[in-house]
This record gives sequence, structure tokens and C-alpha cells, in this order.
Amino acid sequence: MPASSALSKRGGEGDGILAAISRSQAAAHGREAAAMAKKLLRSTGKAAWIAGTTFLVLVVPLIIEMDREQQLNDLELQQQTLLGAPPAAPAK
Repeated sequence: MPASSALSKRGGEGDGILAAISRSQAAAHGREAAAMAKKLLRSTGKAAWIAGTTFLVLVVPLIIEMDREQQLNDLELQQQTLLGAPPAAPAK
């Protein structure tokens, strides 16, 4: 009988140790932790997608409109200065 088959029949060092380790409670906890991490990562990705698209749809147009209004106010102030009129107090 070859030495490798004798070791595997006796539960020796071959696949027996790897099989025992994979059946151990530590390995089971590791598999559970990996599954939970995968679920957490997927949920985090979904939340990031929702937050990102909400920002693009709601906040970016607001920022653009505020910038346009500021440019219009600056242009009006510049025109008043060029025409010699006293600058009006900014509206609050």
C-alpha cells in the first residue's frame, strides 16, 4: 500500500486536515462573516447609489441656479457702476 493512501485512510496529514479545518467552527464563523460582509457591501453600494443620484437630481441644479443668480447680480452691479448710479444695497 502506498504511503499516501495509508495516511488518508488513517486520517493522516493529507486532505484530512484540510477537511477537518473546513468543517471547524472557526471556518463556519468565517463563512458567516464573509456572507454578512457581502450583504453589508451590497447594501452600502445601494445606499451610495441612492445618495449620489439624489444629489445629482436635487442639489446640482440648485447650485447652478444660485451661481446664475449671483452672476446676474454681479452684472447688474457692474452696469450700475459704469452708468454712474450709486450701487443699491444688496437685497437680503
